[in-house]
Amino acid sequence: MFNHKSSDIITIPADVPISKQRTFKDHYLTLTKGAGKLFLFACDQKIEHLHSSFFGPSISLDDNNPQHIFAIAQQSPVSALATQLGLIARYGLQYPAINYIAKLNSKTNLIPATQKDPQSSLLWTVEQIVHFAKQSALNIAGVGYTVYLGSEYEALMLHEAAQVVYQAHQHGLIAILWMYPRGKAVTNERDGMLIAGAAGVAAALGADFAKINVPDDTTGYTSAQWLSIAAQAAGNTKLICSGGTKKEPYAFLQELYNQIHDGHTAGCAVGRNLHQRSLPQAVAFTTAINAILYHNASVEEAIQLVEK
Repeated sequence: MFNHKSSDIITIPADVPISKQRTFKDHYLTLTKGAGKLFLFACDQKIEHLHSSFFGPSISLDDNNPQHIFAIAQQSPVSALATQLGLIARYGLQYPAINYIAKLNSKTNLIPATQKDPQSSLLWTVEQIVHFAKQSALNIAGVGYTVYLGSEYEALMLHEAAQVVYQAHQHGLIAILWMYPRGKAVTNERDGMLIAGAAGVAAALGADFAKINVPDDTTGYTSAQWLSIAAQAAGNTKLICSGGTKKEPYAFLQELYNQIHDGHTAGCAVGRNLHQRSLPQAVAFTTAINAILYHNASVEEAIQLVEK
């Protein structure tokens, strides 16, 4: 339906100073493994979901300890671990080999969107992240920020997101925006047209990557077709899909394969589908995801890495 040309060329935004272009390139190549695809281990749920994502009947007991996510990230081929700066400060020196994305805003899920529109403001600034990276010598490759489009507070979040992207680029950091339509004005958070619009907003804000939810199938278009439309709407801002709730490995890998090959996304953001498993299971699963993203493996080839 739509024609896309794959490219590994790094687009350096004009707001990256010449003195920081090498830094930006190095971070980008590291995060995408030179292939233009990002395998993000997204673990901001300690605030976002409180403890419901870390303890329960179908969740490994390993996940009760926040150190679990760092162990997975260090022993697996994920591109980067995205989490709040506080957790990076608590555990980062024990896991210095990890590439980190510092998540700058977060909120809990205690207040439902039906009660009050979501608002998530900055907890840390880009300048504080840069200072922290220098004093700790940890590899902070980029920053992340969530925007809830459709919230009555979207103007505040759009302003903060724009500042985060600009300031990140000024320091040669990668900027990733979590783009989630949510609030009383939003009737379907997974509407394909709305998600394509959110992808376009991320591009207008100057993001390098946008993390989006997987759109629903509709009468006119499949989920993968909506992703393809969204990928075009995003231009040279690349899209990665949220992994969502824990799924069976084969189903997850099949969805990922379709997103990459039919939806033209540029990677994935996986959280619960990794950290809710035991360490050996999670590492094996990352190997399978890595095979699809970076080695053009089929789903059947990838699932064998999990079953081993």
